[in-house]
Amino acid sequence: MASAKIRKLITWVEETRREGGREIAPATRKAAAVAVIENPLAGRFTEDLEPLTAIGEELGGLLGERAVAALGIAPERVESYGKAAIVGEAGELEHAAAILHPRLGAPLRKAVQKGAALVPSAKKVGGIGTAIDVPLGHKDAAFVRSHFDAMEVRVADAPRAGEILVAVVLTDSGRPLARVGGLTVAEIKGEDGLR
Repeated sequence: MASAKIRKLITWVEETRREGGREIAPATRKAAAVAVIENPLAGRFTEDLEPLTAIGEELGGLLGERAVAALGIAPERVESYGKAAIVGEAGELEHAAAILHPRLGAPLRKAVQKGAALVPSAKKVGGIGTAIDVPLGHKDAAFVRSHFDAMEVRVADAPRAGEILVAVVLTDSGRPLARVGGLTVAEIKGEDGLR
């Protein structure tokens, strides 16, 4: 099994205390956990993307646990999640898909306890300093509109040509002052990942 060659780990929390001229209490918080890793498939085409899917599985747990710790809450109190990857120019877009999709989800769900809904994702190819918006949705019910959101992630010196930046974002709440209707958190059944 491939193991991630990590150059850098970064974790930060964004806390919103005021929005629309109003106090947000408690503040809404988003935590991003990012790994900048070597891309083992950079510079060549291969049909076999298994090295990246194995790395995705490793990073799902690592980044999920780091983001939960950054929020300072019990894993079951995480409300939203999302994931994203930026592949450096010596790689290809499918490398981001391989690292994010086949096996990253199970260890991420374990880190947040449950996670019945699909994990929203974004992927792109870009150079050093490229930003990506990590999409967010409620971890147990995709129809909860108050949790449709995103967090921008950017690392000043990544990804280098032969690297991949992988990000997981978790929240402890929905958007501040959400009021566009739809299914509420109190109405979640959490059975089908939708409602």
